[in-house]
Amino acid sequence: MSAGREGGENALNRTEKQAVIDQLHEKMARAKAAILAEPKALDVATVTELRKKCREAQVEYRIVKNTLAIRAAKGTSLEALADQFVGPTALIMSYGDVVAPAKILSEFVKDRESLALRTGVVEGKVIDAKGIQALAKMPGLPELRSKLAGILLQPATKLVRLIGTPGQQLAQVLGARKDQLSKTT
Repeated sequence: MSAGREGGENALNRTEKQAVIDQLHEKMARAKAAILAEPKALDVATVTELRKKCREAQVEYRIVKNTLAIRAAKGTSLEALADQFVGPTALIMSYGDVVAPAKILSEFVKDRESLALRTGVVEGKVIDAKGIQALAKMPGLPELRSKLAGILLQPATKLVRLIGTPGQQLAQVLGARKDQLSKTT
């Protein structure tokens, strides 16, 4: 009777594993950028701080079980990183801004040796730790949007100034003529 119970527990365990794999596969397929890092002796406060920064930037940080992550990566852009899922592995994924996870992690590892950047995938292209650092120096999506808005508004501002200039010049000429006439009389 105990053997039957044991088999049921293993079946449930496999079902749970498959659910984790399916969920992770779906997230990996949607990710525009993913970075693998190796956490080394991170305390709870440090991990909480990192997770908070990730959440604020709409980036997902999670510790993954390597065997499940390798299975989940099949058929996604992260499949190229399958051989990097060894030892303790943190998976950081972004579904929008591809620069955000690199910026967060580069800033985070600057003062600490408790997290080592391994490799990553950005829009299907594999990058190494140096590539992640280089990506972190690029402007993020919000910065690019503000620059684009400035560029788009610039011609409109110039046009308003240009339209207003002849009227302003006419007013100056009329004012000078008025002063000239008032001096002669």
